[in-house]
Amino acid sequence: MSSNKVTVSLTLLAAFFIFPFTLTQAQVRSGADRILENPYLDWIQGKRVGLITNPTGVNSQLVSTWEVLAQHPEVEVVALFGPEHGVFGQAQAGDRISDYGTVYSLYGDTRAPTAEMLGNVEALIYDIQDVGVRFYTYISTMYLSMQAAAKKGIPFIILDRPVPIDGARVEGPVLLTGHESFVGLPGLPIRYGMTTGELARMLNQEKRLETNLKVVPLDDWNRRHWYDQTSLEWILPSPNMPTLTTATVYPGFGLIEGTNLSEGRGTTLPFELVGAPWLNGRELARRLNRLQLSGVRFRPQTFAPTFSKYQGQPCQGVQIHILDRNTFQPLNIALRLLREVRRLHPEQLEFNDTFFDRLAGNSWIRQALTEGRPVEEIVNRWQGELDKFKEKRKKYLLYE
Repeated sequence: MSSNKVTVSLTLLAAFFIFPFTLTQAQVRSGADRILENPYLDWIQGKRVGLITNPTGVNSQLVSTWEVLAQHPEVEVVALFGPEHGVFGQAQAGDRISDYGTVYSLYGDTRAPTAEMLGNVEALIYDIQDVGVRFYTYISTMYLSMQAAAKKGIPFIILDRPVPIDGARVEGPVLLTGHESFVGLPGLPIRYGMTTGELARMLNQEKRLETNLKVVPLDDWNRRHWYDQTSLEWILPSPNMPTLTTATVYPGFGLIEGTNLSEGRGTTLPFELVGAPWLNGRELARRLNRLQLSGVRFRPQTFAPTFSKYQGQPCQGVQIHILDRNTFQPLNIALRLLREVRRLHPEQLEFNDTFFDRLAGNSWIRQALTEGRPVEEIVNRWQGELDKFKEKRKKYLLYE
C-alpha cells in the first residue's frame, strides 16, 4: 500500500473515532417540525391555540414553536403556558412562577390550566422535551392539562419528541397506590421508556380521561436511539439537566434528592456528583469500584455547592463516570451507592422519608435500604410489576 493510501486510511479511521455519531445520526424530525404539514395543520388551522412549552420547544432550525405557529396566517396563538422552571426556563427547581398577561404559569397558583386561562383557547398544544423519568414533573403537567382540555372539550395536541435516554429500556418499581404526587404519576415505573405522545395515549386510555388526543409523530426516530444519535440539538430541559449524561444518570441518582447527601445541585455536574461534608469519598469510590458494576467507574471528588444542600461547604464525594451507557443501570447503581454509604456512615446518612418515598413510588425501598437488605433482593421485588407494565405499554407504542 502506498504512503498516500495509508495516510488517507488513517485519517478516515481517526475521523470515525473522533466523530462516531456524526456518521450514524438519524435525521429525526420532531412534531414541531411537522405541525404545519398536512394532515396536522388541519387540526389547528383557523383556530385560536394555547401552547404549553419551555425553551426545548423549538424546531430543528432552533426556531421556537410559538414563533412558528404565530407566523402562520391561519393560526392564532392566544396563550402560552409554562411548566416547572417557566416558559423561558429561568426558575430553579421548586420556585413558584407567576402569570404574566397571557403567559400563564402551571407551577404557581395552579398546576393545570383553569377554565379562565382556556377561555379563548380552541386547541391546546403541548411541546416540551421530556427526559423519560417518572419524577420529572413535566409529564404531570401534561397529564393535568389533558384533563383540563377534556373538561373544556377542546383537542389536546402533542408535538412528539424523542426519549433522550433511549425508549427501549424500562427500569424501576411501578408507583404504588397511595404514593401519587406531582413527582409520581400512578402506574408508572421510574424509567418508563415512552415518548410523551406514547405516554399520553396510555394515560388517556388507562385513566379514562376522554381527552380528544392527537399526536404529531416523530419522523425517522428509532426507540433505541439515544438523543445524540439523532440530528436534533440538545437544549437543557431544566436548569439542572444540562447534558445528556445528566439525563442518563437521573433515573437513579434523582433519588439522592430524598436523602441528606448532596446530589450535586449547585455544581456544574448535577446528579453526576454525590457527596457531603461528612462523607469519606475516597473510601466510597474504592468500595463501589470493587463491586465491578457494569458500565461505570467512580472517582473521589471534592466539591462545594454554590446553592442547595451544603451551600458553600466542601463536600467529599464521588463523581459517576459512565463508561458504557448501554450496560449502565442507573437505578441499580444508585441503590448500591446508598447501601455502601449506609455501611460507611450509618449514623450520618438520613432519609427525608416523605420525599424519598414520593420519588421511589413506595416506602419499602427506603425500609429495605435502612435494614441493609441486598440490592438484588430490592430489584427482584419490583420485577413482577415491571413486567406487567412492559406488557401493557406495548399497545401504546408508536415507534419500532
